[in-house]
Amino acid sequence: MIKNCKPATVWRGEPHFGGYYTEEEIDVVVKTIRQSTDWQGDGFGFICPEIETFEKAFAQYTGTADTISVNAAGTGLDMAVMCLDLKPGDEVIAPSVNFRASIMAIIGQGGKFIPGEIDPRTFQLDPADVARKMTSRTRAILPTHMNGMSAPIDEYLEIAKKHPHPKFGPPKVIGDAARALGGGYKGRKIGAAEWLTVFSFHTQKNMTTLGEGGAVTCNDPDVAKRLRTLRQFGGAEGWGSNYKMTKVQAAVGPVQLRKLDSMVASRLRLALRRNELLADVPELTVPYIPADVQHSFYLYTLLVPKEWAGKKRDAVMAVMRDKYNVGCVVANPPVHSTVPFVKKHVGDVQLPVSEEIASRLFCACIHPCMTDDQNEFVCAALTESVAEVRKL
Repeated sequence: MIKNCKPATVWRGEPHFGGYYTEEEIDVVVKTIRQSTDWQGDGFGFICPEIETFEKAFAQYTGTADTISVNAAGTGLDMAVMCLDLKPGDEVIAPSVNFRASIMAIIGQGGKFIPGEIDPRTFQLDPADVARKMTSRTRAILPTHMNGMSAPIDEYLEIAKKHPHPKFGPPKVIGDAARALGGGYKGRKIGAAEWLTVFSFHTQKNMTTLGEGGAVTCNDPDVAKRLRTLRQFGGAEGWGSNYKMTKVQAAVGPVQLRKLDSMVASRLRLALRRNELLADVPELTVPYIPADVQHSFYLYTLLVPKEWAGKKRDAVMAVMRDKYNVGCVVANPPVHSTVPFVKKHVGDVQLPVSEEIASRLFCACIHPCMTDDQNEFVCAALTESVAEVRKL
């Protein structure tokens, strides 16, 4: 029997859930605004102390040498790919089961997007498929850390070493960690091993800086310098624009960062409890967590059986929404076949694993502020929704 926890309005799935704010963030925002009311004061020049403080704290958290804060993760991805200096014909391998931002960065900077298959168990860019698709034109591998779980970065780095570019050496590994902040891999935080890693502080992510914001982490001082000049109109040395985070966003950043581990721990606890509660629902495959991964559960991703792909999967989501007010999302459909702009650039690409898995997966809403009763309600609603669709 479902507990009486049905929400009055639909709990929307990602990307509609908001951030986790307390009086501490409100106080910091008010304090920062009040400081800016003095027209004779220092004001906000180019890079304010709040930005420098946040960047230092974020680099320390991720175990990287440098952090360059930006106004959004999409901007960060553009900047990261800019640092490759791609030429016509240069290739970048990335997963197609993905949000389109990283793909737009590749195409927007003149690169050739090579769609990669995903591992059907982890939903990460499949290293075996990456190895098959490496050529003398491959400049980078750009995995997305899917839904809170780290991609197998060490495997990509090893593949890159075995397939050096004739001019530039091993292709770079750039991580899209927009949905995985707070996660870990082999005892280190996501972002520590890649050439560059891009994070998002959008409102629905694991931490947020007032709805938007992002960061690029880096261990190469020369690349870090270039990223900073790109962010600040080129530093008079080359092309650049205004990609800075605002002062008030940067002031909120350290407050959210201090809470990040506890928020991730809450997500993990809720997710593991869901795994237990849904274990006896044969039509649902709960998330797999590799032994060397610390999952941050930005999303809670489920799989329905092959025979439920598409229509029955969608029917479960519809019952969840219409009967129980619980939102679910598909994260993500394959961009090579569902985004017209991308499809125009890649042509007729066959990715049977990606197509199949994308037709079976869906994500039930999860948030660190959910109570145990609310979490159990979501699981009961899933169980009942599956039972209803089973009769169709």
